[in-house]
Amino acid sequence: MNSVRVSSLTSRVRLGFARADITPPVGIYHRVWGAARHDRATGVHKPLLADVMAVGPIDDATPHLLRAHLDLVNLTQKQHDELLQALSETTDLPVEKVMISYSHTHASGWFSPDRREFPGGEKIPAYLREMRSKLQQAGRQAVANMQEVFITYATGRCNMAANRDYWDEANGHFVCGFNPDAPADDTVLVARVTDPSGKLVATIVNYACHATTLAWQNTLISPDYVGAMREQVSRVTGALCIFAQGASGDLGPRYDYVGDTAIADQNGRWLAHAALSALESMGPPATDFQYQGPVVSGATLGAWDHVPFTAERLAQVSVFEGGTTTVDLPLKPRPDPQALQQEIDRWQDLQKQADDSGDAIAARDYGARAERARRWLARLDNLPRGRTYPFHFSVHRMGDALWVTCGGEPYSLLQVELRQRFSDAAVLLSPISGDHSVAYLLPKDRYGKGLYQEEPSILAPGGLEMVIEALAAKMAELSYSPPGV
Repeated sequence: MNSVRVSSLTSRVRLGFARADITPPVGIYHRVWGAARHDRATGVHKPLLADVMAVGPIDDATPHLLRAHLDLVNLTQKQHDELLQALSETTDLPVEKVMISYSHTHASGWFSPDRREFPGGEKIPAYLREMRSKLQQAGRQAVANMQEVFITYATGRCNMAANRDYWDEANGHFVCGFNPDAPADDTVLVARVTDPSGKLVATIVNYACHATTLAWQNTLISPDYVGAMREQVSRVTGALCIFAQGASGDLGPRYDYVGDTAIADQNGRWLAHAALSALESMGPPATDFQYQGPVVSGATLGAWDHVPFTAERLAQVSVFEGGTTTVDLPLKPRPDPQALQQEIDRWQDLQKQADDSGDAIAARDYGARAERARRWLARLDNLPRGRTYPFHFSVHRMGDALWVTCGGEPYSLLQVELRQRFSDAAVLLSPISGDHSVAYLLPKDRYGKGLYQEEPSILAPGGLEMVIEALAAKMAELSYSPPGV
């Protein structure tokens, strides 16, 4: 038998899933968009969900890692840390082994403590307490549901996401919107989870695209495109579908910034079809694709077939190791809080004048400017006083896969570079996993151009490149090359 084979990238682990409905109540403070003029959510488009995964090595019944994926834009660092602690306590896992990531839907609502003075803000504390309780229950259930599984990975393509650093020639500045002239990472990483009998348990879809279809015109609570994507994949497969946001700092839907929920659903189905296509490309679980030799026919043909893993291959896909670490990143100069408050007051005065004169467009723009300064002011307490920021990330090797989390909103260069360097592994990358005060991580050559992403970022140029190298070093310690072609 010829030994030439193509590896099916696989993880063999113990894994448990649980899901919770974390939809906020109608009437809660909802205004994520600076340009929005409403405060309270008026209804629900689709429910917001929290998917919790308890993961561990095949030879240990206890979890070594807990991952929660939440349909929220994000939370403040304090709120995020409180949820980490709650999940840690309820599952008896050290807090550094608990990761929370966000789908980053901009239609979820904004629950920062400084919003409690606004209409709908009075509902925030009770909602956060209820969500905490639901997450703890889901964490316990995920641990109880742990079973042996094979996770098989495949890559698809979806051009729903596009570069969003667009140069507005007429006005002479960059805007954050569809840029038809720049390439965009269109990778869809799909993970198929099956039990030892081959039954499909769940599908994980890892894709990088800001969940910004629904914008300032929308007043409904919504998971954005993620909701329809999950529904479509689950409808076809009959199994749970989990979404993991990718590195999308420079990526957004081609068609976004609308109030029409039908467009969000269209974008979701667009991604779902790409994910289902990748799912169909996979062979049976726990098999590689191996050359079988020549067959003489009208031509001499080369036959290939899926063959079961050898004992050596099974051992390779069963490796489980990794952990969490930090890298110190350089900070920009710290803004002056008094100047930020003065800026907020000035823009609010201008907004009132515009409202009084009936200039709705100017009032909207002044309000958005005030909102930018307000968000900067709210983040100052979370910033260190020194010149560097301790940026957190995690890398776990699970057989042929590297599961990676990191904080902030990195540009897609992060995932493109890591997947190129570790092309023999499935790299499942989940940013927006804490360190929310960091905001965006831009390539150093994008600074000084007037891009929106530079304004809220706390990092000096070079931060993203340092993260790439730190992650690559840790991944190199854990990774190996599975038997390829």
